[in-house]
Amino acid sequence: MLSLVLPKGSLEKATMQLFDAADLTVRRASDRDYRASIDDPRIDRVRVLRPQEIPTYLEQGLFDLGITGRDWITETDSDVVSLGELQYSKATSNPVRVIMAVPEDAPWQSVSELPEGVRISTEFPAMTKRFLDKHGVKAKVVPSYGATEAKVPDIVDAIVDLTETGSSLRKNGLRILDTLLTSYTELVANREAYEDAEKRAAMEDVSLLLQGAIRARGNVLLKLNVAQADLRKVLDIMPSMSSPTVTSLAGGDSSAVESVVAKRGVNTLIPALKAAGAHDILEIPISKIVD
Repeated sequence: MLSLVLPKGSLEKATMQLFDAADLTVRRASDRDYRASIDDPRIDRVRVLRPQEIPTYLEQGLFDLGITGRDWITETDSDVVSLGELQYSKATSNPVRVIMAVPEDAPWQSVSELPEGVRISTEFPAMTKRFLDKHGVKAKVVPSYGATEAKVPDIVDAIVDLTETGSSLRKNGLRILDTLLTSYTELVANREAYEDAEKRAAMEDVSLLLQGAIRARGNVLLKLNVAQADLRKVLDIMPSMSSPTVTSLAGGDSSAVESVVAKRGVNTLIPALKAAGAHDILEIPISKIVD
C-alpha cells in the first residue's frame, strides 16, 4: 500500500533503531543496500536514500511517506504534509539547529554586521540566501559538500551548518552568530497520497507506532506489592506519568501497585520503595507507550 523512503547517512542508525522499537524492523541485505523491506501489510516498498533528496521525491509522488529533517524540507521548499515531529536525531533526542558560525576572533556580533562580499560556505545555499536577503547582507554563498567547518578561515569567512551539541564548532574555533532554523526529524507524506483515505489511515498507524516507541524511551514499568499499612508511604515516593495503578490483592490486607517511571533514577527509587515497605518489586522494559 505505502511506499516509504528512509534517510541514509547520519540519521540512518537512529532511524533503523526507532523502526525496530516500533515493531517495523527494516530488513536489508547489507547496510549499503538502498532497497529494503518491512514485514507489514501497510508497507510494500522501502528505499533508503539521502535525506536531502527525500522532500523533493515525496513532493513529486515517487514515494508516499518518508522521514527527513525540517532543515531539508525548508531548503528544498517542498510541498509535503507533515504527520508530526519525531523527536530524535543523530546523537540525542534534541533538535538540530541550522546556524551561522564565524571564527571566535571575528569582529562581527550580528548578521547585519557582516560586510559586503563576505564568503559563506554551506550545504543549505537556498536557505542561506533567503536568510541573508532578509537581513540585507550581500554575500558570496559557496555550496559545500562536506567538511564545512574546516573551510574557515582559509577558504571562507563564515559557515551555515547543522549542529546538535556544538562540540564540533568549539573544536574548530567557531562561535555561533545566529540560528536560521531549529529542526526536528519529521514524518512527512506526499500530499496526494495523504488525501487517499486508505493510505492516510496506514500513515497514521505508522506514526502511532513510531511516536509510541519514542515516548517509551527512557521509561520502565515498576510493579510491586505492599501491605495496606505501608501503601501511603509507597505512593508518596512513587513517581508516575499520570497516577499509579493500585489493585487490592486477595486477602484484603495488601495491594499491587504499578507505574510507568523514568529509567533514570530507578537505581535510587527501588531501594527507597523497599525501605518504605514495598516487596516483590519488578522493573519491566517498555517498548511503546500509546495514549
